Amino acid sequence: PSGSGKSTLLYLLGGLDRPTSGSIRIGGQEINDLDENALARFRQRTMGFVFQSFNLIPSATAVENVTFPARFSGMPSRQRRELGLELLEKVNLLDRAYHKPSELSGGQQQRVAIARALINHPSLILADEPTGNLDTASGESIMGVLKSLHENGATVIVVSHDPRLTGYATQTVQILDGKIIPESEPV
Repeated sequence: PSGSGKSTLLYLLGGLDRPTSGSIRIGGQEINDLDENALARFRQRTMGFVFQSFNLIPSATAVENVTFPARFSGMPSRQRRELGLELLEKVNLLDRAYHKPSELSGGQQQRVAIARALINHPSLILADEPTGNLDTASGESIMGVLKSLHENGATVIVVSHDPRLTGYATQTVQILDGKIIPESEPV
């Protein structure tokens, strides 16, 4: 449920927050040991984030928002644009590629955020309520995209209070009040 610690868990895994105790190891890398610059490079090479609040650049078009993270990876401009358009097509938004966030519905903004998370081909995708602002059909489409990424080798961690999403999961963890609850106990 809301307030259980789902988003906090993602922020810790993504190195956006630091743990007060313990450690976090991703792909053999102890992320607590990385300074801010090294951590930023690690996130850029390894992770894609889908934030609940979208975090889109208001003055940029959908394709510019999608391709923004790839600017820092050295990807050539033409390749970025082609990949950005391909990703927008994957989330059924190619027809909105040149619209700004204010010209998109909440669900469309969420799909732009999901496409942006995929631009650098991350091996780890952290998604905070990725279907929270979508209608049922769009939500199923997005979960299909995330499932396909998992089937092709990416680790996908989705946090949600929507029990329907567990049907896409290969493993589930229940959290309540910041603690992991055994699956045998109802939340």
